[in-house]
Amino acid sequence: MRANQDVKHMSLDEVNRELLLEQLERNKWHRYWVAIKKDWPLYVMLVPVLLYFFIFRYMPIYGILAAFKNQNDLTLSVGQAPFSGFYAFRSLIAGDYAKEFWQAFRNTFAISMYGLIFGFPVPIILALFFSEIKSDFYRSLTQILTYLPKFISTVVITSIITLMLFEGNEPHQAPGVITSLLQNLGLIDESVGIMRNPQYFRSIYIISGIWEGAGYGSIVYFAAIMAISPTNYEAARIDGANKLAQIRYVTLPGMAPTLTIMLILRIGEILSVGYEKIILLYNVQTYGTADVISTFVTRIGGLMGGQSISLNTAAAADLFNSIIAMFLVLGANFISKRVSDTSLF
Repeated sequence: MRANQDVKHMSLDEVNRELLLEQLERNKWHRYWVAIKKDWPLYVMLVPVLLYFFIFRYMPIYGILAAFKNQNDLTLSVGQAPFSGFYAFRSLIAGDYAKEFWQAFRNTFAISMYGLIFGFPVPIILALFFSEIKSDFYRSLTQILTYLPKFISTVVITSIITLMLFEGNEPHQAPGVITSLLQNLGLIDESVGIMRNPQYFRSIYIISGIWEGAGYGSIVYFAAIMAISPTNYEAARIDGANKLAQIRYVTLPGMAPTLTIMLILRIGEILSVGYEKIILLYNVQTYGTADVISTFVTRIGGLMGGQSISLNTAAAADLFNSIIAMFLVLGANFISKRVSDTSLF
């Protein structure tokens, strides 16, 4: 008798649950509309962001088809061009463009890896320095001074670099400040033009990149340091920890999640060296160490000597670059998740 009652009660509970779920399903869109109506200003502000990503991020994905089409006839759109399969990829990897492409690939990887090794720690060190400045005025002043290069256009930055490294071969033109200093120290010969020497190009690019972006990049790390509770530092001081020990056992562990996320993002950009600064700095003599994938794509995808080079090969090179970058991000994210339980997704 009791068992029959339990079964009856369970069936009633199930019926009530089903009715409740049906009621919630019927009112779902009404609840969504109420939520949107309540916070409509926020959703209106979100519209330009969604339009930006749709127009400039999602619509260009259609252009990926160019890597698999024959685009020699510029009068045809991507959709109208005949399908050519993986011909462009074969041309890149082991065909007519293989030598130039692999040279650009090596240069891209080398420049990015050197930038990661030498450039990634600098914003972290700057953020640590900023956190130790007790005066708000001096801290704000030093932060503004380090942020400024980020807001200068690339053309101006490259012009400043060129002027400072000018070799001054002509009698009425003195060498640049840095060139003159290196010559006086005996580090370079007067006949050596730094901007025309391929072995110096990567150093110039990386050092100028650190100077340009280190201050701006320190913002994230400085915010992570400021989010650490002061009681952690007080406990470390009570235990007798000096300043370096506090940084090692309190600051760096507190920044660890931020460091991990930023490192994953930086790894994803290893093969994404921008072409603007490279084009403005390199020349015929430095071409061997300066040409990267983005400049390679720009060159062969444009017009050279009045002839269209190969739009589908350029698209294939860019797609190849993006696929490798995607796998780098996935791999770095997987390793981070297994090692530290911190990941992007």
